[in-house]
Amino acid sequence: MKYLIIGGTGLVGQHVARQLRDKNADLTILSRNPESKKVLSGVKTIKGDLQSPKVIRRIFNGIDAVFMANTVSPTECQEGLMAINGAMEANVDRFVYLSVHHVDEAPYIPHFGSKLGIEEALKSSQMSYAIIRANNFYQNDEWYRDGLMQKNTYTQPIGSIGLSRVDVRDVAEASAILLTWEASFKRIISLVGPEVLSGERTAQIWSRVFGRMISYVQEPMAKWEQKARKMIPDWMAYDFRVMYEFFQEEGLKATHKEIKELERLLGHSPRSYHDYVKEAAKQWTKMAASAS
Repeated sequence: MKYLIIGGTGLVGQHVARQLRDKNADLTILSRNPESKKVLSGVKTIKGDLQSPKVIRRIFNGIDAVFMANTVSPTECQEGLMAINGAMEANVDRFVYLSVHHVDEAPYIPHFGSKLGIEEALKSSQMSYAIIRANNFYQNDEWYRDGLMQKNTYTQPIGSIGLSRVDVRDVAEASAILLTWEASFKRIISLVGPEVLSGERTAQIWSRVFGRMISYVQEPMAKWEQKARKMIPDWMAYDFRVMYEFFQEEGLKATHKEIKELERLLGHSPRSYHDYVKEAAKQWTKMAASAS
C-alpha cells in the first residue's frame, strides 16, 4: 500500500510518519515547506497547498490510504473538504482524519466547527474512514516549559473540571494501526488518556517529579488572550480563548467505554501523564544543563 500524510511536519503527523516509516511503508508527506527541519529523514516529501486544485488533482494519484491533520486556520474546513474530494476522485481506499474529542459538544468553537464539517463530508464518502477524536495533548506542555522551569508555574488554562489528556504517541500509534488495517471500516474513536487532569492536578504531578512546588496559575481569559496575541495571530488567540473557556466550564472527560475501546485498538493501556512528565522533566533538565 502507498500512504500519504497531510500535515506530516506537525506534532501528530511527524509521529504517524515515524510509525509508518518503521514499518517500511511506502510513504509520502505533503508539506507547504518540504525543506523544514521537521520533515522526517528518509521519507519522500512533496510541496503543496490544499487550496490548489492542481495539487488536489495530483497528490492522491496512486495513493491507497491517507492520514490528515489540518493546521488550525481560517481555511481549515475548505482545505479538508478539498482533500476529501481529491481522495475520492483518485479512488483512495481509506482516510484517517484527526479531529477533536467530543467536538460535537462545542461546535461554536471556530476550529471545532471546521472539523465537524470535514467529519460530515468524510462520513458521506465511499471511502473506509476513521475519525480520530483526540483530547488535549500531553506534549502541549512544551509551550509552558519556561514557566515550569523558571517560574515554578503551570499556566495552560485548562481549568478545574479536567480533561482526559492524551499522549501524541498513542494518537499516532492508533492512526498507524487504522491506516494499515486489512479490513474496511467506518468508525469514530476517541483518543484519550487514562485519567482526568485538572490544572491543579497537572501542577501536582509536575511538583512530584521536579521535587519542588509547581503552582497552577489561571489568569483571567481576557488577559490570557491579550498575551497570546503577541505570539499567535489575533483570530487564533480568540479561537483558543473560546476553547479554553469551554474546558473551564465543561471539561473534556472520556467515558469508561471510550478508554476501553482505545485499549482494545492499541493492545495496551493509554500512556499515563505521569510517565510523560518524567520523560519531559529529564529531557528539559538535561537541555538546561547543556545550555548553561
